[in-house]
Amino acid sequence: MELQNPARERVYSIDVLRGIVMILMALDHVRDYFMTGAMSSDPLNPETTFPALYITRWVTHFCAPIFVFLSGLSVFLMNTRKSKAEISKFLLTRGLWLILIEVTVVSLGLSFNPLFSIFFLQVIWAIGISFVLLSLFVFLPWGAILAIGIAITVSHNILDFYETQPGFQPGLLWEFLHKQTFVPREILPGHSALVIYPFLPWTGIMMLGYGCGRLFMQDVSSQKRRSILVSVGFGMIGLFFLLRALNVYGDPLHWDAWPSLQQTVFSFFNVQKYPPSLLYTCGTIGPGLLMLAALENVRNRFAAVCKVYGSVPFFYYVVHFYLIHGLTVVAFFASGYGMDQVVDPQSPFLFRPVSFGFSLPVVYLIWIAVVAALYRPCKWFAEYKRTQRKWWLSYV
Repeated sequence: MELQNPARERVYSIDVLRGIVMILMALDHVRDYFMTGAMSSDPLNPETTFPALYITRWVTHFCAPIFVFLSGLSVFLMNTRKSKAEISKFLLTRGLWLILIEVTVVSLGLSFNPLFSIFFLQVIWAIGISFVLLSLFVFLPWGAILAIGIAITVSHNILDFYETQPGFQPGLLWEFLHKQTFVPREILPGHSALVIYPFLPWTGIMMLGYGCGRLFMQDVSSQKRRSILVSVGFGMIGLFFLLRALNVYGDPLHWDAWPSLQQTVFSFFNVQKYPPSLLYTCGTIGPGLLMLAALENVRNRFAAVCKVYGSVPFFYYVVHFYLIHGLTVVAFFASGYGMDQVVDPQSPFLFRPVSFGFSLPVVYLIWIAVVAALYRPCKWFAEYKRTQRKWWLSYV
């Protein structure tokens, strides 16, 4: 029986957690394309947001860091079936492949611009380049990789002090590394790169996940694993509140006392994702570890559905962008927009002018429809991957 197979049980809980964050991720992307004001205002700004919108955006903070963390954890689990050299080769080739997919397939799905005026460097790029770097470090002991991941995560916010100096102007390479400006930079005539995910902090998170993978080996009991996950998870949450209260280090976005308690709370929890600060990482990975521990023995319909999405994350990620943007095109014309409004100079996405959008309840309805529509394709592809042994399946 499956419950008697520790390896499958561990994979099950990982896939369930990954599936949960993939479902939440679609909510954020549906909001980007369909909500009024999503292209012109910050949903976490205490001055302009409202509770439902703030929570809608904030809960999706868990998606990218847990996704990257679990990618690193999954790499460690390869040690049970591949040599270090094989793992290194796979990470190098898959990392380069993911970067290529990011600037072609994913960028096209985001923009629907066949001219590729902007190459979007998001989470797939961050995972890809982190895989490339991990292909070099994978020969080190797992403890050394974990230590490097901790060091990067804890210390990279020191760069904030340098970046806030008067006159500081990051170059493209620095944007790749750490500083996100949301300004496209021309790299070829007529083609710009928009670095949304500077890779250094994300590589640190992936290395944290790799180190955590040691807990999922057969010689670690389920009780011990859950105990460590819970202890570390609460420890990271505690560190979040301690450093956030001190308001000195760990996040460049300091919180302030606002006229209302609600606005002050919004300010307190508004931490930086681009790139992920130490506090952002603690505030997301910490609860993620608690969820990973809690899900280990969960076997119900909800978990089974989430596992379907979590079993084919790359497939889901790529397809969901095309589905969401395709529905945007339908809603664009249904709302009375014409071909002369397909391109908005203020928006990087075709068929998504800044003035376009609907209310938050409509966003939730579209999100539910998108996730439901993807269930059967994901289930089919998960079964196909499970029953086939084609080499290319490990890249998708």
